Amino acid sequence: MLIIPAIDLKDGHCVRLRQGLMEDATVFSENPAPMARHWLDKGGRRLHLVDLNGAFAGKPKNLDAIKAILAEVNGEVPVQLGGGIRDLDTIERYLDAGIDYVIIGTAAVKIPGFLHEACDAFPGHIIVGLDAKDGRVATDGWSKITEHDVIDLAQRFQDYGVESVIYTDIGRDGMLSGVNIEATVKLAQALTIPVIASGGLTDLDDVRKLVEVESEGIEGVITGRAIYEGTIDFKAAQELADEAIAA
Repeated sequence: MLIIPAIDLKDGHCVRLRQGLMEDATVFSENPAPMARHWLDKGGRRLHLVDLNGAFAGKPKNLDAIKAILAEVNGEVPVQLGGGIRDLDTIERYLDAGIDYVIIGTAAVKIPGFLHEACDAFPGHIIVGLDAKDGRVATDGWSKITEHDVIDLAQRFQDYGVESVIYTDIGRDGMLSGVNIEATVKLAQALTIPVIASGGLTDLDDVRKLVEVESEGIEGVITGRAIYEGTIDFKAAQELADEAIAA
């Protein structure tokens, strides 16, 4: 199971938000490329990038920082990216630049035909990001809660051919309140594609709980605030996951 470090980009800096609020951002690094190298040196096997400005603007806004990270990583590990991806041209540019997986969130919910086209055009490279609160999908930087049930929507997107689903419990994201294991497992059991957990990872106990349910189809977990604030040691977390699954 992968422990996936998050590098959230706002105005070219590496930040973390609390519950998706742009006005509640903590800057952890002025320069994201060395931060990417730091997590690789600690044993990271995939990186998760989010263009926060892009997510709110609906188009890429942190291209220079993204390109700097890709130059630093230089193909050593897969890199997945979300935020403001609304058309096929943007996906193609990101894949050509070296991004391995493109994450489609709000646009998948609002324009399902676009997600379908993306899966057809770039098979194996599309991940769908489903952010939910109390089982209902949220869109537009979490500012709108829809009537869509997260499991129903994920099953439909699975049929389109998405590679995996990133499931974020937005009530827990950035709050260090623990992963919503029950909801994540319920979603994974309803799908045949992998689920990546996100939101709330706090300590090694959370990693242990996730490892116990990894066989249900949970491929990894994205971690942000916990590794930046030190409530979890990233290297120890990945080693714990590896040892538990090997056993």
